[in-house]
Amino acid sequence: MHFPSSPDLALRRTVEEDLDFVVAAENHPENRPYVFQWSRERHRAALANGDLRHLVLDALPERRPVGYAILAGIQNAHRSVELMRIVVTEKRRGYGREGVRLIQELAFDFLGAHRLWLDMRTYNDQARELYRSTGFVEEGILRDCVLVDGVFYSNVIMSMLEGEYRRLSKK
Repeated sequence: MHFPSSPDLALRRTVEEDLDFVVAAENHPENRPYVFQWSRERHRAALANGDLRHLVLDALPERRPVGYAILAGIQNAHRSVELMRIVVTEKRRGYGREGVRLIQELAFDFLGAHRLWLDMRTYNDQARELYRSTGFVEEGILRDCVLVDGVFYSNVIMSMLEGEYRRLSKK
């Protein structure tokens, strides 16, 4: 399968040798409050799951990993793909924004998605603004839907439809 890239960033399929990086990235104190923690074994299982795409974001030209993402619903009959998570290890360099753009391209141009959606904690203001600025629309709030360390948190659902992506990508 072809994976999109830009002059600064490339997506590629995660391989077993990347899993130490992946686990360390999601466990880093800057990322931990925003993403569920998976074991190495759970990530390994995800690599073999045909309904998931486990991806690494490589900075170019050196091909240095700067993040990872997981897409779910690849085989969804309704063509609804979930951006299950995106984690960036080098903040404030544009990798998150460019990673989201490449994931949109992958979902709509290569996977045939009609809808790309995500949910995120309502308190993650920086990510919320990033998703809004890349064309995602807020659909609603799942109140007190996740329990983390004895505290309930709400998530916001955001999505982008294929037509919205096509209009934005023409600009």
